[in-house]
Amino acid sequence: MAEMPQGGGRVLMVDHTFVYAPAVRKIRELVESVALGELYYYDSVRINLGLFQRDVNVVWDLAVRDLSIMDYVLPARPVAVSATGMAHVSGTPENVAYLTLFFEQRLIAHIHVNWLAPVKVRKTLIGGSQKMVVYDDLDPSEKVKVYDRGLSLSRDAEEAYRVRVGYRMGDMWAPQIDMDEPLRAEIAHFIRCIQTGERPLTDGHAALFIIRTLEAATESIRRRGRPVELREEKTS
Repeated sequence: MAEMPQGGGRVLMVDHTFVYAPAVRKIRELVESVALGELYYYDSVRINLGLFQRDVNVVWDLAVRDLSIMDYVLPARPVAVSATGMAHVSGTPENVAYLTLFFEQRLIAHIHVNWLAPVKVRKTLIGGSQKMVVYDDLDPSEKVKVYDRGLSLSRDAEEAYRVRVGYRMGDMWAPQIDMDEPLRAEIAHFIRCIQTGERPLTDGHAALFIIRTLEAATESIRRRGRPVELREEKTS
C-alpha cells in the first residue's frame, strides 16, 4: 500500500486541477451550507471513446478525477470500495469499470468510467434530502444546476406506522459560476501556500487517500467486486 512521504518542511501539493474549478468550488459551498439537507448519494459518469492505455486501467486514468472531486465536496470519506471491470481489447487492462463506495452514514457513491463509449459524458449528480445538484462539466453556460426536488414523507393519521411517500417538484436554478481558469487558481493557491504556510487543498494526505482508494478498487476488481476496506490514515 502507498505511504505518505515526509515533506521535510516543504509544501507538498498534488495537481488535482478539478478541485480548483469554480463549478466544483460552488458545489462544495452548497454542501457546506446544508442547503442539500442530508446527503444520500454521489453518482458520477466519466466516459468517452479512447484513449486505450497499456500501463494503467480506466480506473487509474479517469476515476482519479472523480475521486478527487468527491473527496473535496463531501464531508466524509468512504470506508470501503467495491469495483468491477472488464477488458475488451487483448493485451490491455480494464477499459470499463464501476466503483461503489460505502460510507459510515446513509451515503453511497458510484463512479462509472469507460473508454469504450460512443459519446463523451462528464456528469455528476449529488442527491440530498432537500435539494439535488447536477454538475455537467461539458455544459458551456450552466455547469451546475440545483433542483428543489425529492421525496416528501408523511405518516397516515390513522395508522402511525404507515409512511406515505410523495414527490416534491420544485424549481431549478443555476448559480452564477466564476469564470476563473482552474489551473490559474491552482497555481495561485500553491504560491499562497508557499508564502503563508497554508495547507493546500490537494495536499499529500488527500493524494494518499485517492491512491489507496485506487489500489483498493484494483484489488476489488481482481476479486470480482468483493468489497475492500479503506484503512484510516493517521495524521499528526
